Amino acid sequence: MSPFSQLWTTKLSDWQRGLIVAILTTPLTIIYDTVTATPMTLTFDWKKILGAAIAGGIAYILKNFFTGVQGNLLTNK
Repeated sequence: MSPFSQLWTTKLSDWQRGLIVAILTTPLTIIYDTVTATPMTLTFDWKKILGAAIAGGIAYILKNFFTGVQGNLLTNK
């Protein structure tokens, strides 16, 4: 059993992993905003955080949609 979906499809596990990627993106966005702020302050721009999380999760799902069963891009071979 391959951890990869067939090319042009996604499995439930792909969506679960996409959710994990979206959740993990949130603290990374907060850390990045804090480190790049002048002066360095802990900031919570929720629109930016939510946007980055959604983009990260969708990007992961799209990557799996275009990846075949052996992990090769645009082929099932």
